[in-house]
Amino acid sequence: MGGSGREVGGGEAYDPPAAGEAHAASGGVEEAYDAPPGVEAYDVPAAREANAATGGVEAHSAPAAGKAYSVSGAGEAHVAPPDAGAHVAPRVRGGGVVVGYVGARPPTYAAEPTALPGAEPDGLDVTVPDTVLDGAAYGACTLRAVSIRGDSARYRGESRRDALLTARFGAGDQALVLVAMATGARATPGAHRAAGEVCQWIAEAVGRSHARLAEDIRAARRGDLKSGLHRLTDRSLGRLRAGAAEQGVEPEQYTATLRCLLLPADPDCRVRVFFGVGVGGLFRLREGEWQDIEPGVAETPGHPVVGFGSSPSETPDGDRLTMDLGITTPPNPYDPAPEPPREPFRFRASVAQPGDTLLMCTAGLADPLRGEPELCAHLSRRWSDPAPPGLAAFLADAQVRVKGYADDRTAAAVWEA
Repeated sequence: MGGSGREVGGGEAYDPPAAGEAHAASGGVEEAYDAPPGVEAYDVPAAREANAATGGVEAHSAPAAGKAYSVSGAGEAHVAPPDAGAHVAPRVRGGGVVVGYVGARPPTYAAEPTALPGAEPDGLDVTVPDTVLDGAAYGACTLRAVSIRGDSARYRGESRRDALLTARFGAGDQALVLVAMATGARATPGAHRAAGEVCQWIAEAVGRSHARLAEDIRAARRGDLKSGLHRLTDRSLGRLRAGAAEQGVEPEQYTATLRCLLLPADPDCRVRVFFGVGVGGLFRLREGEWQDIEPGVAETPGHPVVGFGSSPSETPDGDRLTMDLGITTPPNPYDPAPEPPREPFRFRASVAQPGDTLLMCTAGLADPLRGEPELCAHLSRRWSDPAPPGLAAFLADAQVRVKGYADDRTAAAVWEA
């Protein structure tokens, strides 16, 4: 839940390295940046316009059936069928509300929690609730955030592997809002602890450096932001790897994905910063159409191969290189075992337009959004209205179910006034 912005002493500080400093720890950097039409790249002053305050009565207008909804970076369109959303209207039964679904058939699991996770008398501090819901409004944006245990975990009595943390550091227009979410490794003990820890550690690091981060965002210092946040992310995930070693387990058994949003409270600054490591989704709803703006992963990671970006045939001194016959060298028994490859760091800084809705989510919601057009159409209808939904309405929207998708869902949506 939201924090008060309390400074925490010690630990790593946000310190952007000098230009050109290598960041090899994460295995690479994947980044993207975009600006609204007519605005020069990362031109914050040019984007300072139409910052009207949100007001009015909550309402949701439905577009005509058959309108196209795009969720791919290439602009692939998904057309909502005429009866799209026929199953998603909440139905009252026995004094309660039945969670809706989209698609031809209802999901296999029950729509409500059935079994609680097991607990230990000496480990109650690490228990996690089924659902966490939060919200706020700062500057030109309104935030809604939720983390929901998946249908499968509810049925099996397993803990929610997703973690959510929202916090405000600082006060007034100088404040900085952080939303962090993480997903622990599947089918591993302590997955929920790993997710919660990495969210706490990145929040502590951001909190210690929030003044510098907010200044860099307002001043459009994109390079400093990318390198500094990359460093903080590496060190937070490095603490998870150290924790795995202390527990005597493999690093991949005590790890988590991490996805974060930084939102300045300054109403004149519409720069929104996303960063993280691992799978999930980053989407933008603009003029009724979903856009998948997740920073992509390079398709040819690692060293060059012959015939495709291969190394030159000779050194700068003119020495010819010998042919690699593909004969492997036996491993040295005294060398430490190689670490598994790490996920690349992802970064995107974008300037929001009035009326946009930005959605960051874990794979539990990103996968059905990419795989079920009816879910895209339903959420587009619900979230296209300039007036953001209340907390209860957002929770109902976020848990609309799709058959075949039963993982935890964590989502944070930002409505631009």
